Amino acid sequence: MTLDAATQLLADAGVENPRGEARLLLAHVLGVSRDQTLAAIPTPQQGNTFENLVRRRSAREPFAYIAGRKEFWSLDFEVGPGVLVPRPDTETLIEEALRLVPDRSVPLRIADLGTGSGAILIAALKEFSQAQGTGFESSPEAFRYANANAARLIGARAEICLADWDQAQGPFDLVFCNPPYIPSADIESLDPEVSQFEPRAALDGGPDGLSAYRALGRILPGILAQGGHALLEIGLGQAQAMGTLFQKLEILRLAPDLSGVPRCVILRKP
Repeated sequence: MTLDAATQLLADAGVENPRGEARLLLAHVLGVSRDQTLAAIPTPQQGNTFENLVRRRSAREPFAYIAGRKEFWSLDFEVGPGVLVPRPDTETLIEEALRLVPDRSVPLRIADLGTGSGAILIAALKEFSQAQGTGFESSPEAFRYANANAARLIGARAEICLADWDQAQGPFDLVFCNPPYIPSADIESLDPEVSQFEPRAALDGGPDGLSAYRALGRILPGILAQGGHALLEIGLGQAQAMGTLFQKLEILRLAPDLSGVPRCVILRKP
């Protein structure tokens, strides 16, 4: 399959930037940079592999699943079916944690509720060199990815537990969470990469998208240390609901992502 044919197939499937994605898939197969793909000549075996990957992508399987990798906070995470693909907007949580705790050498106790691939927890531990962290993940598939990523990227300072959020035992100085926050009825209208492939349990926030925050409102006061902070990702239009959901905690601020959308709520235990 030529690059032109791959581009056309991806375009017909509704993939955004089909030429760029075709070149990225070819670069993945050949083990070269995207810039080198224009002059590359695949072997017949590489050509067959490329065609197979293009057809998977044309079925709207996420590129990250096909490549088996996704970058987050300049770190390379293993991802695949059963785990949420890390998004750039989620890096807002790490940025806000660094604003809260400028001293990177503080021996923090960190938790990540619903750690998924482990991206948030591991990125935070990379920044806070003396911190210890625990990720809680109830999905066996996601747990395997988080465990592998933690072992490869951070080592013994990260512990990944196959457990629900309510099994977390504090106290923690920092608690991160990117909970499911998409209203149930809205999931089918999302891009096929999300609605058809990514784990629904990591997306579905119940009828109003706020079910997970209600659970967090019950859990966080018991696991945060005095003066500890929680940083939670929120969805579009959910900022106003936060005050009623976390009455036992102080809302310090709402932080926007790069698009200016409120993306992170920062809470403090008085």
